[in-house]
Order: sequence, then structure tokens, then C-alpha cells
Amino acid sequence: MDDALDFSEGSAVRMKENGDEIFFGFVFKQQREKGPLITVTAWDQLRYLKNEDTIVYEAQTADQLIRRIAAGYSLNVGVLENTNYVIESRVEEDTSLFEMIQNALDLTLTNTGEMFVLYDDFGKLALKHLSSMAVGSQGAYLMIDEETGENFEYISSIDDNTYNKVKLTYDNEETGLREVYIAQDSGNINKWGVLQYFDTLKKGENGQAKADALLKLYNKKTRSLKLTNILGDNRVRAGSMVVVNLDLGDIKVKNFMLVESCKHIYKENEHWMDLTLRGGEFVG
Repeated sequence: MDDALDFSEGSAVRMKENGDEIFFGFVFKQQREKGPLITVTAWDQLRYLKNEDTIVYEAQTADQLIRRIAAGYSLNVGVLENTNYVIESRVEEDTSLFEMIQNALDLTLTNTGEMFVLYDDFGKLALKHLSSMAVGSQGAYLMIDEETGENFEYISSIDDNTYNKVKLTYDNEETGLREVYIAQDSGNINKWGVLQYFDTLKKGENGQAKADALLKLYNKKTRSLKLTNILGDNRVRAGSMVVVNLDLGDIKVKNFMLVESCKHIYKENEHWMDLTLRGGEFVG
């Protein structure tokens, strides 16, 4: 705190490092104790998606829904990639805007197998397909190996979000019959036993296509990797794809993994990251 510093809740906050645009948001909280220091919490536009509302929509894709919500709440929009899956109809009642968007993206994922990432890109909402989130470019992707990090914790499991059989049902009011759609992997059933995912379908959903997409999505071990004190890179955010090259004991990893959470630690002349990674195709 000094005579030159004058801000309050709602004031804009911009953070840049070496020309990189890191963060644009607004002051939401400040905390003072005895002494000259002020602790400030600032959030980007995603904070406003905690607002609750009721929305009814028909024949819209997730990106169209985000654009509609942004217009209604005066949020700035950047690149919103086409999610290419039309949601026939949906009622979102008394829920947060975050949940509405998450539901639309989940429906896109479960029906097509395609994942999209929503984030704030220095003051503009962005939505990109996972394939657009790789850090770096062909031949020069960011790679994490034994030399770049201090420690890691690796977990592989079939105990959470692993399914080798998918069963979906739909009560067809026109025919009076219950339609059943099944997709399964007999090989993994023999190895792991039956791990079944069950759900009901809504009108307009393609049952077999959704069952096949869900099996492709969940018929694998879940793998998570936590890394601490990685050399910092301003391009990395939750939703990024980074190349991991590590010997994890039971398996050697050399492929892309999804950044599930990312914590950047900036100090004078220092920049470190703590990452939680998941997924990816493992080789070795």
C-alpha cells in the first residue's frame, strides 16, 4: 500500500511477463492486516459464469449456447470453435451458467467423443477442441521429462471412470417399446470383469453412436500424474496438451497428456509450475 496505488473491487487487473499476456480480470476481494501489505484476489470473466439463471434452448450447439450466454451477460468473446453437435432441446432451470455450458459440452463429449476446453484468453472467452490445445508446434512441442521437474506422483486405476460395457435405453413412446443399445469390449471384460456404464437416452439422441462414443471414451485405465516444481511456461493452462517423456516404473510415457490443473508460481526472476495431468495414450 502506498500513495500511488489506488484500486477497489471491480478494478481491472492485467498481468504480463516478457510480453506474454497472462491474465486479465477484476479485483473481487482485498484483505488487509497490520502492516502495509494488501492481499488481493482477482478473477477473469469465468467468475461471472457462477451467476444462476433459467434458459430453454433448442437446436443449438455448445458454442452457440456460450455465445448466447455471453451476449446476455455482456461478456467478451474471442475464438469459439464449432462443436458440431446439435442439442435438440434442453431446459436448464435454476442453475449456474457454468453448469449449463458444462452440460452442453458433456453432451457433446458423450455423443461424439470430442472434448472442448473453455477458458478466458486475456479478457475474451475462448472455446477450443483438444487438438487445438497442444503447447508448441510440430517438432517443437513443450516436453516434460526428468530434467524439468522436481518430483512426480503417478496413479493408474480401473476403479474410477473406467467402463468396458455401455448400456443405454430409450422408452419409445410411439412404439411403446424400450430400445436397448450396447457397446462392449470382450477382451477387457475378460481382464477386468464387467464394468458397466448405464444411462437413459433423450429424444433425438443416436443410441448406438452414443454407446460407441462412450465405450471409446471410458474403456481404458484412468491415469493421473502430478508434477511439482516444473520449469514455468506461460503457454500452459488447464486444458493444455503437453508431451510427457517419463519412466513411471510400470510404463514409459512418451506422448501427450491433458493438463487438468495448473498452478503457476511467479517469484523475482523465477517461474515454476505444479501440474496435474491425465489421460493420453501410453506406449512402452
